[in-house]
Amino acid sequence: MTPNFEIRWVATPGALDDACDALAGAEWLAVDTEFHRESTFFPIAALVQLYAGGDAVYMVDPRAVSASPALQALLSVSGPLKLLHASGEDLEVLESWAEVGVAPIADTQVAQSLLGTQASLGYQRLVEHWTGDVLPKEETRSDWLQRPLSDAQLQYAALDVVYLPRIWEAQRDALMREGRLAWLEEECARLCDANRRDVNADEHWYRRHRQLWRLEPRQLALYQSLTRWREGEVRRRDVPRGWLASDKVLFAIAMAMPRNRHQLAAVEGVRPTLIKHDGDALLEMVQAAAHLAEDALPRALPAPQSPAFKSRLKALKSVVNREAERLDIAPEVLANRRDLEALVMADLDGVPLSLPQGWRGTLLGDAFTQALADH
Repeated sequence: MTPNFEIRWVATPGALDDACDALAGAEWLAVDTEFHRESTFFPIAALVQLYAGGDAVYMVDPRAVSASPALQALLSVSGPLKLLHASGEDLEVLESWAEVGVAPIADTQVAQSLLGTQASLGYQRLVEHWTGDVLPKEETRSDWLQRPLSDAQLQYAALDVVYLPRIWEAQRDALMREGRLAWLEEECARLCDANRRDVNADEHWYRRHRQLWRLEPRQLALYQSLTRWREGEVRRRDVPRGWLASDKVLFAIAMAMPRNRHQLAAVEGVRPTLIKHDGDALLEMVQAAAHLAEDALPRALPAPQSPAFKSRLKALKSVVNREAERLDIAPEVLANRRDLEALVMADLDGVPLSLPQGWRGTLLGDAFTQALADH
């Protein structure tokens, strides 16, 4: 049965104060956001939905009102538990708009991944799973920056929060029965920490590429410089990464190591606008990498096609699959392919292993170490 609720529009400081007064002292706060991000790097907050039970769903218009200290307190660690679904982008939107780190949280998508074999169950399917209700889908691609919002949009946005308490209560009870509630708390704390930008994140962005093994040490050093530069520039210019240069384009530049604008223009994917505005900066990075001393270069990474790589990766996958089957959860919840490949590369390179930590480390750490030792 669909819950009964009243939508209360919040677009003035006074209305926001009233909403925060009504929400103060709540045991939990269901939270969702709607945002726009087609032409910017940073998300543009379009709507913030808040619900703490009862019959009132508060719709805060972030285009009309700034986050008050009272709202910041509700969203921060001093406030109640925040209930969200697939919280990654919501945390980013809230931190950008409200200028506060959101914590503590319970992410219902993460909770579900610890209870079954589907790692990323969507909100609509989760509602149907736990309540039997079927939510409308018509407003999924709405323009949330338009004003006024339609009744259908408001209804859709409200439903994104009013079911969260019912889902969370059922999930919490199930997690407690399975002895996995602490796992969720650890996962959610990690999500909150990850949302706060690490000053070293730009330095390590290059590691996301799956084919780094194709690069020679000098090319690898260049690709690291290119991605570090791009990450800083898209934030400074507030544009999407692809509008400046995608990972694919930067990787191609690193492979080619062009010496002049003519060679840069010949690299697949490089647009004339990139050469016009940033060609000199790109070529300077190429030259810097070309003149790095040998002892300053990173090591070449092992090829994943080698028998040694394949056998180690297969052994780690066997550990994960065996443990996932025992727990009746999806293997990727325990460790994804990127994690396993990083362990294999570290083992082949003779450097200390970055073994999983926390509850994953308890389940997998010793078995990973043994599997690699056996190969």
